[in-house]
Amino acid sequence: MIKKTVLMVCLLVMVLGVGAKADEIGELKQRMQQMQQRLEQLEASQKVQEQKVDGKISKVEEKQIGALPDSLKWAENVKISGDLRYRYEMIDEEGKNNRDRNRIRARLGITGKVTDAIEMGLRLATCEPFSSDKGDPISTNQTLDDAFSKKSIWLDLAYFKWSPKDSGLNIFGGKMENPFYRVGGNQLIWDGDLTPEGIAIQYTRSLGESDELFANGGGFWVNEVSGGADTGLWGIQGGLKHKFADKSTLTGGAGYYSYGNINGSSPLIGTGFQGNSNAVSLYTNDYDIAEVFGEYGFKLGQTPASAFASYVKNTPASASQDTGWLVGGKLGKCKDPGSWEFSYDYRDLEADAVLGAFSDSDFIGGGTNGKGHRLGYTYQLAKNLQGALTYFLDKKGNDNHGYDRLQADLVFKF
Repeated sequence: MIKKTVLMVCLLVMVLGVGAKADEIGELKQRMQQMQQRLEQLEASQKVQEQKVDGKISKVEEKQIGALPDSLKWAENVKISGDLRYRYEMIDEEGKNNRDRNRIRARLGITGKVTDAIEMGLRLATCEPFSSDKGDPISTNQTLDDAFSKKSIWLDLAYFKWSPKDSGLNIFGGKMENPFYRVGGNQLIWDGDLTPEGIAIQYTRSLGESDELFANGGGFWVNEVSGGADTGLWGIQGGLKHKFADKSTLTGGAGYYSYGNINGSSPLIGTGFQGNSNAVSLYTNDYDIAEVFGEYGFKLGQTPASAFASYVKNTPASASQDTGWLVGGKLGKCKDPGSWEFSYDYRDLEADAVLGAFSDSDFIGGGTNGKGHRLGYTYQLAKNLQGALTYFLDKKGNDNHGYDRLQADLVFKF
């Protein structure tokens, strides 16, 4: 608009200038220059005012969007997450009728920052009880049956984590996720749902650009009794991870897990021994388990892959059934919608190689004294939705009778 005004003034001057005197023309030119300068000053002042107004609006918007009242500041340090798994399962065990069932697993967790170095976490999960007041330590499944009965919810996690700055340490206390490293996520010794209780330490240290040292350890309360010796577990594990020039990795290590006061005690879960040797309803072995493990991660073209193995031996076992081993691999990785992952492993687990109460609850129906294959396929259907198929093709017990198990899952997360 300012430019149009200047143009009209110039045009008027030209028209009038045809019959004007020279001194009058000069005076008009001088006035035009003064007017132009004044217009430029006004235009510059207007831009400054607009910038100030825009700045004030931005500050108001930021305050409205980003700021929380003091009474809700705690919410910035809290994270809530959860998942729901719906599973169809078919079990075909030789000598028994086939079993078909539908199951759910629901979990709701909350973590919060107490200080910059301390975190606490809680998680609730479904679980079927193995007694009137105790939930199964190695399963969070609930079978859909019993005439639409309400399903049980149990405390699955209740822990603190202290991570001193620049120390490489994580110190846990309470009921926690398993702190021990499991190559390929295998469940040869520990079921994936097991959440041990006690104190644990994780430590990592870089040894240059290509190597990383790690160590994990802990002491856990397994069973406390008022009139006798308590049952406990001490474990320590260490290893080294090396990164090659092509970005493939090689991880190797060893662990030792010692149970106290198991020999001569009654079953830890219900009335069964989950494949372990027993007599007169008592364990007949101690369990001090030595483990060695290795894992190689690499790429096939652009597809991530890995191969892994684990070997265990129960050193004080009185019989020959004291070893177990597992080998397996993975191809692909679920991340973005349309991605997928295939996994496979084979294991041979003798009766007293590990404590059956805490071993994989799906392999051979839970516990020890079996061998077989596990095949799994997972597909990322959407950002927070996966579909999965898992098949166990196993031989179970001293007679090596057949045990097949199919699981079809839908997993929803938030």
